[in-house]
Amino acid sequence: AVSRIARDAKLRYYYIHMNQTTLDTIKAELLKQKAQLDKEINGLGDETGEQHLAMPDFGDESDENAQEVEQYTTNLETDKVLERTRADIDSALKSIEDGTYGICKYCGNEIEEKRLLIRPFSSSCVACKSKLQQS
Repeated sequence: AVSRIARDAKLRYYYIHMNQTTLDTIKAELLKQKAQLDKEINGLGDETGEQHLAMPDFGDESDENAQEVEQYTTNLETDKVLERTRADIDSALKSIEDGTYGICKYCGNEIEEKRLLIRPFSSSCVACKSKLQQS
């Protein structure tokens, strides 16, 4: 484990030296992705715009009921993924504001800038993510 003092020093060094233009680009991309996710999440609600998942209504026949259940289950899983991604984006935006953006939450090392540009809400470095996926 990385000591808190060493981690804080490394974090300050990395954040100060991260290119402000890159950070601004990442923040703009995060805000854009969040807006898109909000639209997608709102699209899964009912006709009133409520943010709960509505059960589709294809008809009263048994095969139509099966389709309704299947569609609802798909929408439920989609909603969970979208909500998790939105939470990750919110967390990344907060870390930018806090000055802690770009530091791996597992090892305390920098997350490669290239990774952050590809997936701006990443909270782990490639090495730690690989270890997590293997276990």
